[in-house]
This record gives sequence, structure tokens and C-alpha cells, in this order.
Amino acid sequence: MKALVYEDLETLAYREVPDITAREGEHLIRIEAVGICGSDMHAYLGHDARRPAPLILGHEAAGVVQGGPMDGTRVTINPLVTCGTCAACQAARENLCPTRQIISMEPRPGAFAQFVSMPASNLVTVPDAVPLDKAALAEPLAVSWHTVRLALAALHPSMDRRALVLGGGAIGLAASLALKAMGVADVTVVEPNPARRAFLSDECGETAVAEPTGFYPLIIDAVGYAATRAAASAHALPGGVIGHVGLGEDTGGLDVRRMTLQEITFVGTYTYTAQDFRDTAQAIFDGRLGPLDWFRTRPLSDGASAFHDLRHGKIATPKIVLQPWG
Repeated sequence: MKALVYEDLETLAYREVPDITAREGEHLIRIEAVGICGSDMHAYLGHDARRPAPLILGHEAAGVVQGGPMDGTRVTINPLVTCGTCAACQAARENLCPTRQIISMEPRPGAFAQFVSMPASNLVTVPDAVPLDKAALAEPLAVSWHTVRLALAALHPSMDRRALVLGGGAIGLAASLALKAMGVADVTVVEPNPARRAFLSDECGETAVAEPTGFYPLIIDAVGYAATRAAASAHALPGGVIGHVGLGEDTGGLDVRRMTLQEITFVGTYTYTAQDFRDTAQAIFDGRLGPLDWFRTRPLSDGASAFHDLRHGKIATPKIVLQPWG
């Protein structure tokens, strides 16, 4: 089969790789759409030790089941495979499973390929009326859905429902959409890239600004650099909440003294639970997350140039979706 393989620092090759078959108890999925995630970019830049080359990246995927009792079923894929039996899984906190695996990290190759193998429990059936390229957005949207759900749960009920989102990429935009779907209408997105900021304002209807001002009860850091953590801790209201989902840099930025003296809650979040993923997919199907028309598609064979363009800030849209059969 054909795949886009991460081979070295900022080096991707579209080439033949060995065909795969469904693992025991799993289903073979013909990938129809797969998004480029920030974590894929981190690996491409050599910033993710968990994803050493050579490796097939990609985990934001949707496709069609090939063979077996689900043959022909259109599905979006929860890429997080968990044991189902540990204390975390039994508590419906599957994202904290100590033996969790995710496609695009060993031992599971990713979805920048024509096929992947996945358990049935990781598949959500997509209605015929929903295009599979939109269904592939379920994974990044679920990341933000999970973050917003936890952050809102930590917010004191006396505080206003206003939010600041740091970062206007896919996760930041998804956070804004999730906030609005959960009843937070007043959302401001901070995006320094002028082309992307214009896209967010003109095409997505977001309130997008270049720099944060004022104070907010709720802040979502969808970037995760020292500078954005510094901004988050500086602009959170006393008693507010910071939901941190970005993984740009490991350390630095937080004003721990201010956060301590002002009782600002910091919530670190990772991926999503299985229920979060299902709820997000249903929100897509029901249209509660908007038209989801803020991505552009390219063939998987053009994936190397898509990464290059993203790397150099040439793409205004928050998401690029690759199509292995395009």
C-alpha cells in the first residue's frame, strides 16, 4: 500500500510500504481522510521523542471498513486504543490508561496510509449525509471538547462565562466551538499570524485578536509554549481556570506566585475519553459545532509539501486534511 512516511528531520516520503491486514479481533479500515495534527508537526520537526523515524504518522482519520461483519460501514476513528480493564478504563477515564496506544506511535503505524487496523470499539459510524473529511475532524475536536469540559467543571459557578483561547489553529478553533456548544457565547481567540487571524474572523466568524488584553474567568492554552503559559497566568481572573492542552514546550511560563495567591486553577488535559469522542462525533453529526468548513484537502501524495507549507506559515486555514485515494 502507499503511505506517507516520516523518514528524518523535516523529511517525508510518499512510497510503497508493506500491506497490512486486520489484527486479531480488529477491522481493516480504508482511510479516506486524515488530518495533519500539531503532534505530527512536532515529530516532523524532531521535537517528539515518542515518534522516532521511520514512522507512519497521522491519527485524525475517517474511512470505510473493509471486510467482515462491518464491511462498507463509514466510520470515524478514535485512535486511542486502551486495555479496557485497568482502574482508569473502568472509571471511563480511558485516556489515562497506563498501557494506552495511539496510532502514529509504535507499535501502531498511523493513518497517513491507505489502510489501518482498529478495534470495533474505536469506530463510530458516520451517517451518509456527513462527508468523511468532516468526520475526520472528530479527533481534534474531541481533544478540545475534553479540555473545555474539564475546565468548565473546575470553574466556580459564580464566575462569568467568558473565555480566552490562546492559539487559532485547529485545537484553538475547536476549543472555541466547544465552548459555544457548551453555553459560553463570549469567546476571544488570540492568533498572532495575520493571515490566520483574518481567516478566523472573516471565514469562521470568530472574535480574533493579535494579543490578549484584559482578564478572563476561563483561558484555554491551545499552544503550550512558555509565552502562552505566561499570557494565560497573567490574564486569568482571580479564581479563574486555565485549561492547558498545547504541547509546544515542556517547561516555563507559568507565574506560579500569582496563580497561588489568586487561586487560579490549572487543568492539564490529554486527548479525551471514549465518551468525549462519541459526544464530539454526535455534535458534528447534529451540526452543533458549525459548518466545519475551515479545512482544505490535498492528496496524500502531496503530503510532504503540505507539511512544508504549514512549517513556513503559508497556510491560513487551521487544518489540512489529506486524502490517500485522491
